[in-house]
Amino acid sequence: MAAMDTTASNALAARLAAVAAATESLLGRLLADEALPGEIVRPPRLLGAMRHAVLGGGKRLRPLLLVETAALFGTARDGALLAGAALECLHCYSLVHDDLPAMDDDDLRRGRPTVHKAFDQATAILAGDALLTIAFDAMSRAEVHPDPAVRIALVSELARAAGLGGMAGGQMIDLAAEGRFEDKRALPESEIAILQAMKTGALIRFACRAGAILGQADADARVGIERYGAAIGQAFQIADDLLDVEGDTATIGKTAGKDAAAGKATLVAALGPTGARAHLDALVAEADAALAPFAAKADTLRATARFIAERRT
Repeated sequence: MAAMDTTASNALAARLAAVAAATESLLGRLLADEALPGEIVRPPRLLGAMRHAVLGGGKRLRPLLLVETAALFGTARDGALLAGAALECLHCYSLVHDDLPAMDDDDLRRGRPTVHKAFDQATAILAGDALLTIAFDAMSRAEVHPDPAVRIALVSELARAAGLGGMAGGQMIDLAAEGRFEDKRALPESEIAILQAMKTGALIRFACRAGAILGQADADARVGIERYGAAIGQAFQIADDLLDVEGDTATIGKTAGKDAAAGKATLVAALGPTGARAHLDALVAEADAALAPFAAKADTLRATARFIAERRT
């Protein structure tokens, strides 16, 4: 896999910074003190925990994917940014719950104390619940897209990506693979790929699919976007697993070495670091091939695939 050249890297960094800043602003508005119509009051402690989970950290990769995919189809940027902020709320909910003692039991997230450490477990659970629900609130707003059918499609797709057959289901399979509920069983490579396509890949695929939904893309275009999202979703998890093996806590902003210690089922464990890197290269090539019909319009998405594979944090 050829590394990104300096020009492409700088261009992507600028796009990512712009989306991150816009997302941060939108998240601050979604988590403002004032109650919205239909709400009674926003409890300060719960709101503070939600803000701790969401604001001031994170690369905002999922919003970038959504915004850049939507741009392929001429979608209004403001609507795509709000959809990206909604997705980020749901992603952050998953991190809050994933860090809990009953799940992955982590003390650090993005270089800061996890929500249950900064507050307490009960508040962390409720903060995650509230972030999950506010994600659907934001995604359903008319500012995302004027056509209610488009918004319904987004909400439906997000629910499936996050739920039983997506992220939550993947987390359950992951816990079972650790031997939480029965005797531990070593998963073959094919089952690890399914686990990771659900736990991590589902929201990344949704980010790409959502851009196509917003742009009301045709069926052929959606196939290419789906291929791209599936490839980079798996690439993201492999890169993350390599960082867990080879990174350090100070750099990656969370506890390194936890996956091996917990005996987690990963492709790095199954293939070894060298084999995992070869698979990562193949996934970046697959992502690039999936974008061929979009030519130069998809250069930012191509660069994003390489960024995912090469990231060090």
